[in-house]
Parts: sequence; structure tokens; C-alpha cells
Amino acid sequence: MLKIMQSEIVATAVRPKQYPEDNLAEVAFAGRSNVGKSSLLNLITGRKNLARVSASPGKTQTINFYLVNKDHDPFRIVDLPGYGYAKVSKKVTQDWGEMMETFLTQRQGLRKVFQLVDVRHKPTAQDVQMYEFLKYYHLDGPVIATKADKVSKREAQNQMQVIRKTLGMEPEDVIIPVSALKKTGVDKVLDAMETIIGAE
Repeated sequence: MLKIMQSEIVATAVRPKQYPEDNLAEVAFAGRSNVGKSSLLNLITGRKNLARVSASPGKTQTINFYLVNKDHDPFRIVDLPGYGYAKVSKKVTQDWGEMMETFLTQRQGLRKVFQLVDVRHKPTAQDVQMYEFLKYYHLDGPVIATKADKVSKREAQNQMQVIRKTLGMEPEDVIIPVSALKKTGVDKVLDAMETIIGAE
């Protein structure tokens, strides 16, 4: 299993010239505002405050690059800004869309994107749009069903079928239930990351 020994933020960007040099493999994480992305990234890296949990959903509008294991087999984790927060203005939404599209279509080192969805809810139209976009560009990594501790195991199984159907996932596509609170599912996320990074 992938072991993350070191992690640090190396860039906060809104445009390509602010990105780090495109010379390492990268895995990105995307999801709606308040889906639990920062909590998951902190759990994966073993750092309590590496990714800051915003008090205001939709406030984080930057792409954050984290350098991982810089002294041995380095790679980057990329934290993409949360989408789908209703109180964000149309201009911010448009700017976000352009920023995301630029990154996702032009970044050579980007291997896959892990898309986070809340296991308690049916994926939104924006979740579906994001999944279809990632599929189109062959960037679709595993889907992570967050907040698995909030539902029973049986309910989680049912909800994962809803997620699969709504997103149009193929039988071979992977979905991983995760609870940042109970620290479950993280090993599977790390295993998936290791496979993706190793697949040059």
C-alpha cells in the first residue's frame, strides 16, 4: 500500500503560469462544496491541517498543489475547488469552469481524478456533468462515496447503486465508500492512488 511520509503545499493557483512545473505524476480530487474533500485529504496524508476545511462552502476558488514524498518517489495531490454551491455568483461559477477545464485538459502529468460524492444523496446534475467530462478525457478515477459513517451498511450499499446508476458508471468502474470520521476506506484510496501513479 502507498505510504505517504511527507506532504506540503507547493502552489495555490488560478491560472497555468502559477502551476508548479509539469514534471511529476499527479492525482486530483474533485467534488461538490462540503462533500468532505479537505477532511479526506488530511486523512490520506496524515496531516490535520494540510487541506484547510473552509467555514464557508464554495469559498475556496483555487487549485491547490501538494507535493508528496519529495525525497522518495515524489508525486503531487491536486485539490480542485468545490463546485455546486448555490450562493456563489454566476461569474465565479463561469471563472471556475474555465479554470477547471484548462487544468484538466492541459496538464500533462495528471493521471486521474478521484470524484467525491456524498453517499447520503443522489448525485446532482453537476456531479453527473463532472463525471461525464472526466470520462470523455479519460481522467475518471475511482468515485469516492464520502460520509459512509452517516448511514447503515445496507443503506450505503443501496446508495452506491443509486450513485452508479445516476453517474452512468460501468460495472468495472470503482466506487469506494469512505468515512473520514471513522477512518475507513482510506487504504483502498491509497491502493488506487498507488496503481494510478505507477501506471505511466
